[in-house]
Amino acid sequence: MPSSWKARARPLSWVQNISDRAGAHLALDFTSLADGLTRQIESVGDQLSETFFEPVIRLGVTGMARAGKTVFITSLVANLLNRGRMPGLTAQADGRILAAYLQPQPDDTLPRFDYEAHLAALTGPQPWWPDSTRSISELRISFRVRPTGLLGGVSGPRTVHLDIIDYPGEWLLDLGLMEKSYAQWSETVLARMRTRPFAAESLAALEAARGQDSWAEPGVQALTRGYTAYLHAARGAGLSDVTPGRFLMPGDLDGSPVLTFVPLLPEPHAPRRGLWREMERRYDAYKSRVVKPFFSRHFSRIDRQVVLVDALSAIHAGPQAVEDLNRGLEGILAAFRPGRNAWLSRLLLGKRVERILFAATKADHLHHAQHPRLTAILEALVAQAASRADFAGADTRAMALASLRTTVEETRRHGTLDLDCVRGRLADGRQAALYPGELPEDPTRITRGHLSGERWLDGDYQLMNFAPAVISLKPGEGPPHIRLDKAAQFLIGDKL
Repeated sequence: MPSSWKARARPLSWVQNISDRAGAHLALDFTSLADGLTRQIESVGDQLSETFFEPVIRLGVTGMARAGKTVFITSLVANLLNRGRMPGLTAQADGRILAAYLQPQPDDTLPRFDYEAHLAALTGPQPWWPDSTRSISELRISFRVRPTGLLGGVSGPRTVHLDIIDYPGEWLLDLGLMEKSYAQWSETVLARMRTRPFAAESLAALEAARGQDSWAEPGVQALTRGYTAYLHAARGAGLSDVTPGRFLMPGDLDGSPVLTFVPLLPEPHAPRRGLWREMERRYDAYKSRVVKPFFSRHFSRIDRQVVLVDALSAIHAGPQAVEDLNRGLEGILAAFRPGRNAWLSRLLLGKRVERILFAATKADHLHHAQHPRLTAILEALVAQAASRADFAGADTRAMALASLRTTVEETRRHGTLDLDCVRGRLADGRQAALYPGELPEDPTRITRGHLSGERWLDGDYQLMNFAPAVISLKPGEGPPHIRLDKAAQFLIGDKL
């Protein structure tokens, strides 16, 4: 055999491996194509049904940890079922909502949002905050609505369905990974870890793992546990950069290889069987088998979206937390496909997010005189993303709200000053009054204060965690809130 042939010779197993890989890629392509066609056919059917029979609004509710997703959904549903506290919902004010009731959710494979248990926790004799969102869930509320104008006299009442989909904001952040390679993601994550003292232990272990030409599963598991502990610490510090989000909420994937990888420093000539290549393979598997199915099955079907933002906690944590919140919001909003959902465009292009509400939660921790300043800060944080959505044809709005009002306002005399305070119940049952200080009139002192070198709010801002207040609901009333009716009007009022 000539020497040139010897240099190119390969064992039969190598040829078979290439064949198997090619077959696998071909099968994957056919599967993806079939899934895409199936989704398009289902979408056409759904859209025809919604257009001519019973419209369906799919409302996505997301936000980072402790933003109040569970409380928002619980209070929203309770106040839509009992609308005595919803004067800002036009269809209710006009008397066009004849009835509202819960129905079985349309997707039998999704957990049902445990509305009844959460409402009991918030309104019981000893109220407490329910557990936060740990996975995706769904709930359907249906309305019998009397149409207006000539159509009302001809057609009579019609049914409008509202499907509320609750999912962790950390999962939505992962959609940004779809456009990043493993090397790009690793560089970004490790650069941020170097600026955070609580990341030192995990960072040292990750940097020591660089260049390994072989690996063992126990070692990978140990690195992953250390990195996951760092993510928990980052979230506990009020930071939003916590990818991969499923590391914090693994569910039934806990311990699987697809959730067992870490960022490593780039290796241009990494060994084929080395640790870096294995981490790259698992990262790519995470994107294709976890992130992409979530987007295709759930997120891409949403046409209204609420993004809940715990801006007060970020402000209290300091400039780094606000800067990180800003990056997190940009990452979340980059995943949306904003635009109008005209009937033909939905058939050809799929659903788009028509309306996006940015809601600064826990507004009841401030006197109402401070609410416009909190709204202005939120508007400044999401300005760029909101501009892109507006340009694409979507409607966006920012507001300060409280899904469940836990405080009352009062004015207290301090020396020669009258201070606007809020008073509420602490976790131990004691009542406490709080003067939180004043947010700056110029929102850039918050959004850009870390760049200008200013002192952070001059140290006069304070935050107190209140427990749910003991309430007594009258027939026809939902839990007390701040601006939840205006949020509902913006999100679904046009469909009612």
